[in-house]
Amino acid sequence: MSSLRASSSNLVWVAALVVSLMALCEAQLSPNYYDKTCPQVLPTVKKATGTAIAREHRMAASLLRLHFHDCFVQGCDASILLNDAAGIVSEKNARQNFRSARGYEVIDGIKSAVEKVCPGVVSCADILAIVARDSSVYVGGPSWKVKLGRRDSTTASKDLAEQNLPIAFDDLDTLTSVFARQGLSLKDMVVLSGSHTIGLAQCATFRGRIYNETNIDAGFARMRQRRCPPTAGNGDTNLAPLDLVTPGSFDNNYYKNLLRKKGLLHSDQLLFNGGSTDATVAAYSKDQAAFFADFAAAMVKMGDISPLTGSAGEVRKVCSVVN
Repeated sequence: MSSLRASSSNLVWVAALVVSLMALCEAQLSPNYYDKTCPQVLPTVKKATGTAIAREHRMAASLLRLHFHDCFVQGCDASILLNDAAGIVSEKNARQNFRSARGYEVIDGIKSAVEKVCPGVVSCADILAIVARDSSVYVGGPSWKVKLGRRDSTTASKDLAEQNLPIAFDDLDTLTSVFARQGLSLKDMVVLSGSHTIGLAQCATFRGRIYNETNIDAGFARMRQRRCPPTAGNGDTNLAPLDLVTPGSFDNNYYKNLLRKKGLLHSDQLLFNGGSTDATVAAYSKDQAAFFADFAAAMVKMGDISPLTGSAGEVRKVCSVVN
């Protein structure tokens, strides 16, 4: 009887191990996830992304930013794309996203294109991840193998968005904590901030810097003051390029600007202001290849933040609403 109990116990243990291993495999993301179920997904997304950026060059930065702002809230689960609905307060209304995050309609269009070739297969979360890579490549930035297999959330959290997303006025300790909560290092923070080599910012996000801060090049401040009046409420949505030199190209000029005290946002210039991140900024300003390699690695790492996999979540048919 004792041997039978031992055998039975062993079988239970083996079965539990098999279930655990299956769950582990199920939870792993892979670049080959859609090879059999939707082999057309990558070229379909690439074509639609390229069309959108060709139509409006700024869209490359906006689409990259959507992936960041998605992954920092509940993980990379496309929660940022959900509209207000019963039981859902949209993350689009968070102060870091409201009238700032954009490109939602582009993602909707890309999702529609993917649905035509393989309906109900590819998640919106995976589309965001692929689009981020394709946007980088389109404007001359690095490429990387996008790991796939995420599923979409059926919930969103405006409160968590406001808690977890960085703000242009944050100090270095706050920014470090924001990234650390997502399992990202100080180096990851510096290299991912390099995405500000493309894109535009609104006057309201840099007004305080160009009028009140001393660690700023005087000529640069005066130039930006021309379209950003000192009084709040005046010209708040006026735009300026985050990278003074090559705002439409993904390169390492962002870091060169910081060395010259020409970072547009307070949170950018903090990365080169006599603190712990100065050496990393200086290194990337001299070595674009190192920046590109580290940026690609950090994007893959960020894409691994708490994905829904297996039977968790769903594959939304329309990215802005749950099924």
